[in-house]
Amino acid sequence: MEQQSATVPRFVGAKQAEESHRTVGSGSRWAWAEPSVWTARMLQALEQGVKGGSWFSLIDKVYKRGNLWSSWSKVAANKGAAGVDHVTVKQYERHVEKHIEHLTEQLRAGTYRPKAIRRCYIPKPGSAQGRPLGIPTVQDRVAQGALRHVLEPIFEKDFHEHSYGFRPGRGCKDALRRVQELLDEEYRYVVDADLKSYFDTIPHQPLLERVSQKVADGGVLKLIESFLTQGVMEGLDEWTPASGAPQGAVLSPLLSNVYLDPLDHLMARQGFQMVRYADDFVILCQSQQEAERALAEVQRWTAQAGLTLHPEKTRIVDERQEGFDFLGYHFGHGQREPRKKSLNKLKDTIRDKTPRLNGTPMFCIIGTVNHTLRGWFGYFKHSRRETFAPLDAWVRMRLRSILRKRHGGRGRGRGHDHYRWPNAYFAKLGLFSLLRAHDLVCQSARTETH
Repeated sequence: MEQQSATVPRFVGAKQAEESHRTVGSGSRWAWAEPSVWTARMLQALEQGVKGGSWFSLIDKVYKRGNLWSSWSKVAANKGAAGVDHVTVKQYERHVEKHIEHLTEQLRAGTYRPKAIRRCYIPKPGSAQGRPLGIPTVQDRVAQGALRHVLEPIFEKDFHEHSYGFRPGRGCKDALRRVQELLDEEYRYVVDADLKSYFDTIPHQPLLERVSQKVADGGVLKLIESFLTQGVMEGLDEWTPASGAPQGAVLSPLLSNVYLDPLDHLMARQGFQMVRYADDFVILCQSQQEAERALAEVQRWTAQAGLTLHPEKTRIVDERQEGFDFLGYHFGHGQREPRKKSLNKLKDTIRDKTPRLNGTPMFCIIGTVNHTLRGWFGYFKHSRRETFAPLDAWVRMRLRSILRKRHGGRGRGRGHDHYRWPNAYFAKLGLFSLLRAHDLVCQSARTETH
C-alpha cells in the first residue's frame, strides 16, 4: 500500500488479545501494558511469578505484527527528526507496510542490525556545552518501541515505588509531592546527588547482566546489546560507544531504570528515604549523621557500579538554611519556588516571543505568550505566592516596550507607559496572569477542604 494510516490494523488475533487483556487489566496496574503482547495469561504469570524468575521465548513477541504496528503508531505520534538515513516519519509512513514487513522478517531471522545514532546537542540550562541527544532512525525507533513493549512490564513489576522517572502512571509531580511530604515530616537534611554523565557512562556488561537476571531469551539479549553498541555519528565522525545508553533512544529510559533499581532497593533496606527521577535523586534524612551515612552508602554503591558522583554537585544540605534544587524547583526555608535556571529559561522564551520590533498585532503576541505562561504555570503553580507578581510585571514590561517602540520611544516600557497602557489594558486583551491563576488554585483548594 502506497499510503498507509499510522494506526494499528485491526487484526483478529490482536483484537482477541485486547479483549482478553481488558478482562484482566481493566482498572488494574497493567492497563497500560501493550495488549498485542501481554495477554491475560501472560499478565497472570507476571503477577504470580515465572519459574526461576526468568522469561524465555520473548523474541517472537517483539516481532509480532500487532506489536510492531503499535510501536509505529507511537513513533508517528511523537514525530521527531530523521536519523542518519535522512528518512523522516512522513517518508517512512508512505511505505510503512513494506517497512514493517521487512522489519518483521529481519527480527525473526536474527539479522536485524540497527544503524548509527545521529548525535546532536540541545541547550542545557547553565551550561555552554549543551546536552548530548541521540536520534535513532525511524526504523530503529519502531524496533526499540516493540522491544520496550515486551520488556517494560517484566521490570516494572519490581521497580521501587519511590522511583518516578519514565514509568507508567508516574511523573515529576509525584516525585515532588513525595519530597514535600518528607520535608513536612521534618526530613530536613538532604543528600543532593548528581551522577556525572549517567546516560553516557552506564557500563554495558553489568547492565546486560542485570537484564539477564529476568530475561533468558538469547535473541532479546542480543537485540538489546546491538542497540547499546550501535554506532554514534556526529558530523562525519562515527564511533562505537564503550558504555552508555544514549538519551533520545526509545529503550534508554527503561534500561537506565533497570541499572539504578538495585540502588533504590538498597537505600530502602537501609531505612533511607530516597526519591529518584531517572538519574536525578535526593535522599531526605532527619539528622546530619543520617545524611552522612546515606551519602557514604551511595558513594560505595556507585563506585562498585562503575558510576561517578559529581564531586562539586553532590552535597549535604540543611533545607532550613541553604535549600536544594530538584526537578526544576528550589526547596528552602519550608517553601518552594522555581529554581533560577527555570526562571531564566521562562524569560528567555518570552524574550524570543516579544522583540521590540515585533509587527504582529498585540492580541496575537499575547496569544503566543499565554501559551508559554499557561504551560509553565501548570508545572510551577505550587510555588510560593511571591513568585508570580514580579513575573507578571516583567511580562507586561516586555509588552509595553513593544508599544513604546511603535510610538517612537526608546528603551523598555517604564514611567508614563504604565498610565498609557495600564495593567487593565493587557487584562482586557486576555493576558494570562500568573498571580491570578495562583490565587484561583489556592481558592479552589480551600473550597475543596471545606
